[in-house]
Amino acid sequence: MPAIPSIPFIESTLAANTGIDSVSHLVQLAIAPVFLIAGIGALLNVITSRLSRVIDRARVIETTHEQMPPDVRERALAELPALSARMTLSHYAIYCCVASALCVCLVVGVLFVASFAGVEIGLAIAALFILAMGLIVVGLILFLQETRVAIRSVRVRIDLAVNLAEDRAEDRAGPRLS
Repeated sequence: MPAIPSIPFIESTLAANTGIDSVSHLVQLAIAPVFLIAGIGALLNVITSRLSRVIDRARVIETTHEQMPPDVRERALAELPALSARMTLSHYAIYCCVASALCVCLVVGVLFVASFAGVEIGLAIAALFILAMGLIVVGLILFLQETRVAIRSVRVRIDLAVNLAEDRAEDRAGPRLS
């Protein structure tokens, strides 16, 4: 069986890139992206918690609206479009954040593979990182829109509460003498 020819450049590159100093330097470079992944995970936790509450509220309305008094039912059913919009925005925000985390993971993986293979692919690493940042920005904008929709739907309830307070104040004042 013929011997496999030795390729000195590849052997020296692998030997140089697998040393303790080289690996420890790579781990140091990977620390920041790992913290970014942790931050994205925390953001995902917040968004999924909000999504869970929105889904629970929509299910309660859908299952109990027939037993509600007509005026309460009307307000509850009017809330469903806002809940639907919040669910859609949350889903897209989750997709963008998860895609961003995947890009960051690819950055770390490509960083290690490129170093061990002796390939210069800094441009690819930079492009992946820029894509990750773009996706997280889009995810945060979608999250901001979701909170805006939530606040708008609460404002309606605040208006109802103000009207109720005014009605109660009139009731306490007694009948008006004309």
